[in-house]
Amino acid sequence: MDPMDTSTALVTGANKGIGKEIARQLAGAGLTVYLGSRDAARGRAAVAEIGGDTRLLVLDVTDAASVADAAGQVGSLDILVNNAGISGGGRLAGEADADDFRRVYETNVFGVVTVTNAFLPALRRSPRPRIVNISSGTGSLTWATGPQLPYGGAMAAYRSSKTALNAVTVFYAYALGEPFKVNALAPGLRRTDLNPVAAASDGDPAEAAAGAVRLALLPDDGPTGEFISWDGTPVPW
Repeated sequence: MDPMDTSTALVTGANKGIGKEIARQLAGAGLTVYLGSRDAARGRAAVAEIGGDTRLLVLDVTDAASVADAAGQVGSLDILVNNAGISGGGRLAGEADADDFRRVYETNVFGVVTVTNAFLPALRRSPRPRIVNISSGTGSLTWATGPQLPYGGAMAAYRSSKTALNAVTVFYAYALGEPFKVNALAPGLRRTDLNPVAAASDGDPAEAAAGAVRLALLPDDGPTGEFISWDGTPVPW
């Protein structure tokens, strides 16, 4: 897809980390980018840093009123990147309680549903609507039960929330149909403040962002309802 044919994007949780790099790359491609940020001051700083046609959109994905207010400010939208997410700590299944799960799911799953539904009217005005959900390879049940991710039951709330997000991605892809393209991205371990392991990583957030941007700018014959790694390879469910 020619990025100039897709003019407007929203990235949630975009005042830092992978989200900010996605916003930066989309703005660099000439798009109008709504930078979603729960914190207005941090959002303004990120907008000033990125430049281009980047616009602050104060948005708390866990607050339905905040989401509705933000959606009312956007008339049309071509790309939605559901990036906002939290890790919720590294507790094992059996140690994490229901409140731990609820808190993580509120952002990582219910927040995605709330934002996506609120912005569907704007996306439906686009001839080429794209939705990218930032998931995690740790949410792959195939990898979780194989040698690729020997983490046992650690990070149970976070990992299961990403597994649920993958399912949500598939269901939206089928329900919305063409011309929508709805996909999930496994960004890989990146140097962000998601958790201590990520903070100590040398993974470049910009590399993961490039994978998200590729999905955001998919051509008309691109895939939908898929789980894709940052490098473009498929990830098993």
